[in-house]
Amino acid sequence: MRKIAPCLWFDGNAEEAVNYYVSIFQDSNIDHVVRWGEGWGEIGDGQQGKVLAIDFTIEGRAFKALNGGPHFKFNEAVSFFVECKDQTEVDMFWEKLTADGGAPSQCGWLKDRFGLSWQIVPVRLMSLMTDPDAAKASRVTQAMLKMQKIDVATLERAAAA
Repeated sequence: MRKIAPCLWFDGNAEEAVNYYVSIFQDSNIDHVVRWGEGWGEIGDGQQGKVLAIDFTIEGRAFKALNGGPHFKFNEAVSFFVECKDQTEVDMFWEKLTADGGAPSQCGWLKDRFGLSWQIVPVRLMSLMTDPDAAKASRVTQAMLKMQKIDVATLERAAAA
């Protein structure tokens, strides 16, 4: 049992979001669903049987989703960092997470259709940006700052220039 897990607040679409996330990432599943019960008082009136909360796992990490209502929205203050082994993995996550209403941002960041922010980052970016050759690292960083989705081939060309 893990003591700490992120809890994601949704406005009635937690089940849709969780199904979406577990379809994208490996080693992912829905662990437990809590539905509104009878006799839960005023707060649950009209909610009986609807999803209240979901425990789920993505890439072996525990998460919770809560249908908390319209009171809070996601913003970039919290994002999920996805370390990708290569360009193929970057492209796959980028395509799936920007699909159906998601939106690209800058420097490998995007928002999915639920408004959650993600950083899709190839491991090669970090090695190039921390190269001992400061001029090379600077060229790579400048190239990355012009990108939305990170393109490893472009970073490699900037490093070699």
